[in-house]
Amino acid sequence: MQTLRANHLHRTYGEKTLFEDLNFIINENDRIGLIGVNGTGKTSLLNTLADEVLDQSGDIETPKDYSIGYLKQVPELDPNLSVMDAVFAGSQSVFKTIRYYQKVLADYGNHPDDPKLQQKYADAEARMNEEDAWTAESDVKTILTQLKITNLDQKVGTLSGGQLKRVGLAQVLIQAPDLLLLDEPTNHLDFDSIDWLESYLATYKGALLVVTHDRYFLDQIANQIWELSFGSLYTYAGNYQDYVSEKASRLDLEEAAERKQQKLYKQELAWMKAGAKARSTKQNARINRFNEIEGSLGTRQVDHDVAINLGQQRLGKKVIELKNANLMFDNKVILNDFSELIQGGERIGISGENGAGKSSLLNVIAGNLTLDSGTIEIGETVKMAYYTQQIEEIPGDKRMINYLNDVADHVTNKNGETVSAAELLEQFLFPRFMHGTLIRKLSGGEKRRLYLLKLLMGQPNVLLLDEPTNDLDISTLTVLENYVQNFNGTVITVSHDRYFLDKVADRILMFDGNGKIDRYSGQFTDLLTKRAQKPAADDSKTEKKAKGKPKAKPAEKVKLTYAEQQEWDGIESVIDQLETKKAEIEADMSQNGMNYDKLADLQQQLEQVDADIDDKMARWDYLSQYVN
Repeated sequence: MQTLRANHLHRTYGEKTLFEDLNFIINENDRIGLIGVNGTGKTSLLNTLADEVLDQSGDIETPKDYSIGYLKQVPELDPNLSVMDAVFAGSQSVFKTIRYYQKVLADYGNHPDDPKLQQKYADAEARMNEEDAWTAESDVKTILTQLKITNLDQKVGTLSGGQLKRVGLAQVLIQAPDLLLLDEPTNHLDFDSIDWLESYLATYKGALLVVTHDRYFLDQIANQIWELSFGSLYTYAGNYQDYVSEKASRLDLEEAAERKQQKLYKQELAWMKAGAKARSTKQNARINRFNEIEGSLGTRQVDHDVAINLGQQRLGKKVIELKNANLMFDNKVILNDFSELIQGGERIGISGENGAGKSSLLNVIAGNLTLDSGTIEIGETVKMAYYTQQIEEIPGDKRMINYLNDVADHVTNKNGETVSAAELLEQFLFPRFMHGTLIRKLSGGEKRRLYLLKLLMGQPNVLLLDEPTNDLDISTLTVLENYVQNFNGTVITVSHDRYFLDKVADRILMFDGNGKIDRYSGQFTDLLTKRAQKPAADDSKTEKKAKGKPKAKPAEKVKLTYAEQQEWDGIESVIDQLETKKAEIEADMSQNGMNYDKLADLQQQLEQVDADIDDKMARWDYLSQYVN
């Protein structure tokens, strides 16, 4: 069994201890979710395991042939390489073997009679066979296709941040290492790609250690949860749901033990105050015991919830209204004659395909993009806060407290009480000793949390959130969800995080690309389930179709011909057969996810069936106008 053993790991960042004296074992087939508040050292622990840092102590024991693959939050890829070349540019053994084989093959082709090159070619071929590297290119193409990367010749330097993350993910997956380290792998993935990744990791043969905010993802892939808190590592068996239950029990036990200790302290304090006339050896021991109890009280550290209890300005009935909005961006149709009325108190989630224009809609609402045609009206009482994917540039030499004081040195909460900027920082898990810290010393997640606090201090009544789950820890997300649920204003959220959308949205706008936007009332996961299911073949389908499409019979034709009546009688059955065939093809595609050639053939079949369904539905629509 391939096993990694960590002994007495210790890491500091400046004056802050991230973790100390960590000891653990990662066995083959372990599926570990690593969680913790931003700034506690999750990424630092991954860097330590991947041997990416020097300022650490402790040691890591692995077998000689043990391999580790590491997906960083921002993959480090050569911007001058194509997507395919970048994937094969890694330092792992299989990539070195492929590159060596290609070089030897080129040399051997130029000098086929050279005995030394003949031997090198034989050795290179043997290494390709030994590492099963022949199918690597096909496997990479399949993985990239599933991750929605289709232009394999595109230069890395021209990729968006989300595309770069997906290429990096493909690179580490194809390595198939003994230990796979993934730092926020679901960032920038749409729900189809996340679903595929869950299925891929379910059959992965090595061990997995993943840092993620995606709680549904943790529920699907994890069999252990590790929590990094105040320098210590707490381990829990099971997935995220099991962790929540087990942690609650642990905290209850610790709280009960502390209450018992406090009770004992009060008893000893009473004895000390009474004062014994004679201090025997036994009594001196009791005094020492009192001092020990006194020194231990209040030392238990726990992760406190982020408290958001800020007031907000009154919001009128009219909030946002778009009428016949049209927008093209980068030669793509974003909005096509789109009309939408958004009222006070609504909770709207926006999801769908990457590049379909979700963030563009938020930018239109925020006034950062202008419509090509149509109108957008913003209510007079609207005070908007926009939490963007790319936060504003924060001066690294500015101190945290000064950054907030630029907004206000105090605000009013919902109870009408005055709260200082320093108190708000403490509520957001920034202890007093950090308030004078230079912002450049904060982790990426801590900067995002500080940015969110600054926005909320403005006391908005309309909140725009663009992929808020990408860089916030689970604790902060949980409280943000509670804040949204108790927020009196309007919230519009762009996200692919199924758990987060289920908590904060009760109406969904699903962007399917090319200006097509589907509306749905209810939870996001219910919508995904509904879209994945094959429509039921029953009489109610005909009725729903007829209700959804009002009949407009032209005067010159009032009924079906005999042939058309025969066609009408059988068209429902034909559509059902096509939809069944489509479901079978999609099932085959999911089972052949690693066979690129087979996948390409199935994709062609799927496109043809979709075209046939569209033709039959158009024909159904026409014939239905003349059914008596």
